Parts: sequence; C-alpha cells; structure tokens
Amino acid sequence: MSGSYSGIPRWVLAVAAAGALFLLVPLAAIVLRVDWTRFGALVSSEPSRAALLLSLQTSGTSTALCVLFGVPMAFALARTRFRGQRVVRALVLLPLVLPPVVGGIALLYTFGRQGLLGESLRILGVDIAFSTAAVVLAQTFVALPFLVLSLEGALRTAGTRYEAVAATLGARPTTVLRRVSLPLVGPGIVSGAVLSFARALGEFGATLTFAGSLQGVTRTLPLEIYLQRETDPDAAVALSLVLVAVAVLVVALAHRIHEGTGP
Repeated sequence: MSGSYSGIPRWVLAVAAAGALFLLVPLAAIVLRVDWTRFGALVSSEPSRAALLLSLQTSGTSTALCVLFGVPMAFALARTRFRGQRVVRALVLLPLVLPPVVGGIALLYTFGRQGLLGESLRILGVDIAFSTAAVVLAQTFVALPFLVLSLEGALRTAGTRYEAVAATLGARPTTVLRRVSLPLVGPGIVSGAVLSFARALGEFGATLTFAGSLQGVTRTLPLEIYLQRETDPDAAVALSLVLVAVAVLVVALAHRIHEGTGP
C-alpha cells in the first residue's frame, strides 16, 4: 500500500480549505479589479512613487532600530531571570495586540510638542511629531515585538550548551556573544528583521495618528492608498496590489529562512 497516513480527518482538511479560500479570495479580487491598461501609469505617478520610496526608506530605518534594540531585548528575556520578567515580556509584546491608533496616541503624548518628552526635545531644537522621524518611530513601535518574539523563540530552541562550553574554555561574555551566540541564531535575527520590515511597511494607524499625512514627508504607501480610495479607486487598487506583492515576497523570504534553519 503506497502513500503515508496523514492522521488528519477529511473534514479538518475541508475546514482548512475554507479558511484558505477566505484568505485568498479577497486577494484574487484585488487582482481581478486592477485596471491593467493603466497599471503602469497608476503606480508610477509622482505621489505613488514618493509614497513607495518613503515607505521603503522608513521601513528600512525602523528595521535597523528593531535589530539594534530587539536583539539585546530578546537576549535579556531568553538568557536571564529577574523579578517581574513575565510582566516585562507582556509589556514588550503589547504592541502586537494593541490597536495601532492607540500606539500612535501614546507616541504623540510622549514625543509630541506637549508630550512627556516633547518639551525637553523642543528646548534641544528637536521636533519629532508630524515628521519623517515620527514615521520611523511609529513603525518601530509596532514592529519591534515581531523581532523580539521571533529571536527569543530561536534562542530558547538553540539552548545554552555551546555558550556554556565557550565560557568554560575562558571566553569572556562579550566574546561568547560575538563568536557563539549571534552566529548561532543569525538566521533567527534575519527572519525577525524580515518580519519587522513587513510589519513596518504596512503600518497605518500609528503613523497617521502620530505623523500625519504630508506628501513626501510622512505619507507612506498605506496612507496614499487610503487617500486614493476616495479620489481614484483604480490607483488605490493598483497600489494595494504593489503592497500585497511586496508582502508576499517578504513572507516567502521569511519562510525560506525559517526552513533553512529547520532540522
């Protein structure tokens, strides 16, 4: 008897197929709705190009910040034990479930002109709210937990055996981190960074609330799509397809990295 037993009842597969259709049919609807005769002109207009370029630039910068802060945070959560650790982890991961607009309001009342740190920053000549820097901060706020969660899982899976051996041989903690720990979970860092980039690229609510929508300054691609929906639906659909295509590429890259680190 050929083949292998999957152990999954047919009704489970049927429900899974229904769920897949629920996700895929709306994406297919976008493809069918695109005006292909004008697609090139729609996605290459000045506002569209400016929004796409701004999104790529700010998402790249926010991803770098996610790596800068997220890697130490993941190591601290995965490799240390301290009182209140569960509370700290919950707070770090809170933006995953927090409505983005709430995150935007929190950032506004922290870095805005009348915010917690806004007055001090203004004295130093720094005005963050409704600037490109505000876009980067908003994207970093919502994307950082993705890298922390991904890397923390990779660290727990990798264990501490190799690090303990290196320490036993006399390596200093910084040397262990640089020569053992980081190479060991390097693919996890890359995968988390890719997911953070994807989340930053699609950010809308926190960006609109904290940074506004100024063309060439804070109007990212999701904001441009939202505005075009009212004035030029065909342009909104075309730009939505571009964002979907980029997201598919990012998710495929993250999945390939994850498979490459599997057993």
